[in-house]
Amino acid sequence: MAKGGGGAGTDGWGQYVSTYFNIPVVNDAIGGTSARSYTTKGDFTKVFNQVKSGDWVIIEFGHNDGSSNPDNGTTDCAGNGYNTTCTVVDNGQSVVIHTYNYYIQNAITTLAAKGVKTVVSSVTPDNIWPLGPGSGNRFVGYASLAASRTGADYVDHNDYVVQAFKALGQTKVNTFFPNNQHLHTSPAGAAVVAQAFVKGLSCGKSALKSHLTSAANSIPNGCISGL
Repeated sequence: MAKGGGGAGTDGWGQYVSTYFNIPVVNDAIGGTSARSYTTKGDFTKVFNQVKSGDWVIIEFGHNDGSSNPDNGTTDCAGNGYNTTCTVVDNGQSVVIHTYNYYIQNAITTLAAKGVKTVVSSVTPDNIWPLGPGSGNRFVGYASLAASRTGADYVDHNDYVVQAFKALGQTKVNTFFPNNQHLHTSPAGAAVVAQAFVKGLSCGKSALKSHLTSAANSIPNGCISGL
């Protein structure tokens, strides 16, 4: 999602959605962060301080939230319980950490208190074939749950990217991932991933879709039944 992606000619999808909106888009995504580190390093606080009532925030995490040993500062506590905690050792100090859902749900409720609406977007798939609906990791389900628990809107970005990638085919999609990696896309790939988000948004019930321009109508592929 972050501008510049993982470096080496890659790019994130966040800024590419601006083409499809009639409102300004600010991309505050930071590469390498997780729901935990975006919270603990104060990045969510920066977002809280700049938004105002009537704004929208799109939240997507998951690629950096998985387990690590030793702890790398981004790992979330396993599970989706709001009150579940774990203790890790960070720089020689014992630190209590929380789940993805704890961090995301707290962000959503803080934003809602300011009159800001949130769209929770599920983590996108790695370029590991075969792809298929539901092929994402556990954070896809965690994202959906965080949205349903808080009344936020939800886009299954994972399944809409899968749909777009499958329509293009593996040979074409492989060109979107420089240096034989499976996570960070080229600018061309980022544009496709952005289109997949917009398609998912336009197919859903979020009021944010009222701010889409006519350009969204030209995005290929249809709505996915059941999402």
